[in-house]
Order: sequence, then structure tokens, then C-alpha cells
Amino acid sequence: MMRSWLAGVLAVLLAGCGGSNSYTGPSGDIPFDPLRPTPGEPAVVSPYTGSDPLVLEAQSRLSTGADLQRKVVLRTCGPTNGVCHNQKEYPDLHTAGTFAAAINAPCNVQAGSYEGVYDRCERLGDRFKFKEQSFREIEIGWYAVVLGAYVEYPDNSVPPSDAAGFHLHLREPVPLAQGRAHWGTGTFIRNFINAQGNVEALSFASYNTRWWVLDDGRHLFGEVHDYQRDAVDALLSVGILQGDQNRNGVFGAREGKAVPLLNPGKPEESYLVARMRGHMQGEPIPGSRMPLANQPPSIPDMLALMCFIEGLDPNAAQWNLSSAIDYARCSYIANPQALSLVGTGVTWRGRVQPILQSSCGGCHGGASPQGGLDLLSANAWTRLRQASAQNANLKLIDSGRPETSYLWLKLSGDGSILGGRMPVDPLNGTRTLPPEQLADIEAWILAGALEDG
Repeated sequence: MMRSWLAGVLAVLLAGCGGSNSYTGPSGDIPFDPLRPTPGEPAVVSPYTGSDPLVLEAQSRLSTGADLQRKVVLRTCGPTNGVCHNQKEYPDLHTAGTFAAAINAPCNVQAGSYEGVYDRCERLGDRFKFKEQSFREIEIGWYAVVLGAYVEYPDNSVPPSDAAGFHLHLREPVPLAQGRAHWGTGTFIRNFINAQGNVEALSFASYNTRWWVLDDGRHLFGEVHDYQRDAVDALLSVGILQGDQNRNGVFGAREGKAVPLLNPGKPEESYLVARMRGHMQGEPIPGSRMPLANQPPSIPDMLALMCFIEGLDPNAAQWNLSSAIDYARCSYIANPQALSLVGTGVTWRGRVQPILQSSCGGCHGGASPQGGLDLLSANAWTRLRQASAQNANLKLIDSGRPETSYLWLKLSGDGSILGGRMPVDPLNGTRTLPPEQLADIEAWILAGALEDG
């Protein structure tokens, strides 16, 4: 009886749905033709047939761009998930795809601090004008919000340059009178590409308050009442582009010498290379040299990177990382030693030990060396690998990490370490090491602080 009832129900359902074989529409397969990039076939090149062991090692171990990303870039720049250049920090370098995306990509879009921005990485800033005024738009250099209690300034006063509120620094003076307040709506303008592919200037944010023109006329101060804090937060959340992001008075994009992370055909003008070297074409690069937490690339590693970049076609739309790196025609195989991030002769015995002995051995040597550190002894290198007597949480030299090496922090005058900068001249007080000696010691630490080699 139950089976008969179920059969009847199923018959009704099937009849209502047209029967099990009556549906003649699509089978469920949705036609789809994906638009995927086509990087082309991997390039094949003639191998290097010379005898330089550094070139042969690079060619054997790092034959393609994919090898370079997996064996060098991932190891040095993005080894820990979510840390360094691995998803959370620009540029993301932890996959072959993201490494390829670094070619021609802008540099320093996530600088961390304004001091770490390189002029040649700056972009054109957004523009500013008052809605109520007729003067033309002025490029924004940089802005800052100074925190503090609200102060009611009279209309005919001049607030201090560091007053709590919103500060906007512009490329050109504002044609408004100084010495009095101006009520107005400041509008922030940026160029966009519209649906028709044309450039269109649009106001993307605004802020209405009392403004004062300070200093040389390029500095605007906008007051921030308690009730205006949300408006300022909303203004900052949209992301204002700053033309002078490092606040040094140079609008980098206006110089016409912008550099990308990886510049096809130009390793010497690739920001990623410059951050490893600490300079670009003789010009110092702001910020600590990379990588921070891992061993720096070896000479074959750097040779592979330089030859990879040099071999990229600047006119190509896309690049295939499976293509072979052309070592045979790479200009850097003429002198691979010059690519050493440590520098020629920067070794413990050949360079660092003589510097420390001659500059610091007067106090840190003999029968009773200060701080228990004898730099004149035969086991000085071994002692430097141990904890500082003044700060047990820090090694005297932390391999690969100057920023956590107590001795380096003392030599460089880091403010986080108690006491004066070293070395000390008994007659004249502090006597800092010359810049070239400090640079060599830092490079030695970055390269692993090895005893030899």
C-alpha cells in the first residue's frame, strides 16, 4: 500500500515537471571562452660556453626566470607566509605570477614611512583648489594630520605651523591673503579614465572648514573641530596622492626619471635591484637595504637577476618566465664579482677586523677590555657572535641583521641603545667612523658576518 502511494506521488511530480525525459533545454554546460593572457612560447637561447665558475653556476641553477623567482626571490624576499613581500606587503613576490607583475610596476606605493620614499618613485600628486575661489588647481605635495586638542584661533590670527589639525603642503603658493582665516570647501581633484577612454578630471573628495595660509603660501592649515574628525578620517581613507611624498621639496614625477620595480632591459634603473644595493647609479636609496631578515643574494643570484632584467624586451606586452635567461649575451658576465652585495674585500680579516682594531681596540683590548669585549684577541670574531654584556637580548653581531646587532647600533648611533655612540676619542669625545667604513661593516653583517670569504 505504501509503495503504491509513493508511486502515485512520483507520477504526479514527474507529470508536473514534464516527465524525466521531457526537458530539452541546455544540459548544464555553459559556453565560456576565458580571456587569459598569452605570454607566448618560452624563448630558447644559446648557452654560455665560457669557463667563469660564477656564470656557470648561475646558468646551471638559475636557467629561467621561474627558477630565479623560486630559488632566489622567494627565499630572500618572501619566505614566510604573510610576512615580507608575501601577500601583505607591496610588492607581492611570492609567486611566479606576482613576480612577473613586478615588471614595469610602480615602486614604493606602500613605503611605510615618508622618509623611505625615493624621489624617482614619486607619482604625480592629486590637485587642490577651493570650490569658492577661481584660481587654478595646485598639485598636492604632502599632507599630515597633527593630533592634539582643538584650539579656537581668532579669524585674524596666524596659527603655528604645527597646530593640531589638517596640514596640506602644495607645489605652488595659494593666491590668498595670509594673516586671516578663509572659510571654504577644499576640493581634491584627480584625473580618471572614463568609459570612453578619455582623461577626465573629477573631484573625488572635499573638506569644508576654516583655512589659513601659512609659511611661504604653500602651506594650508585647516582646523578640525571634534565634530569634524569623521570628515577628516573619510578624507584620508580615500587615499590622497602626494607628489612630494618624502617631503624633501622635490616632486619626483616632475623630474621625468621615474623607475619601476623591474625595468625591462635596464637592471641599473630597477628599484628592486637598487634596494638590494643601497644605491641607484651612485645615488643613495632611502631605507634599509634588502632583504632584511634573510641572507642576501650571492654573486650567481645577482648575476641571474641582472641578466634576467637585461634580457627583458621593453616593447613586449607580456613576458614568459619559462624563457631561458640569456647568459651568453648578458653584459654582466664580463665581471660578475662587481655584483657582490658585500663588496670587494669586505671580509672579517681583510676589512672589518682591522677597522675595529684600529678604531676601537684602545678601549676594547688588553688585560681589562671595556664591556668584556676584546677586539684584539684571536677569538674576537667568536665573541662578536655572542650576546652583548650590556643587553643580553641582543647579539653583538646578529648575522644578516644590522638592526638587531648591538655593536652596529652603537657604531651607527641608534637612539634605541643607551649610552653614547662609539667609538670614543679619549681627547675629543665621540669620533664616528667614516661613512665608507660604516657602509662596509653594514654590508659585512648583511652578507652573514662570515669569518672568511
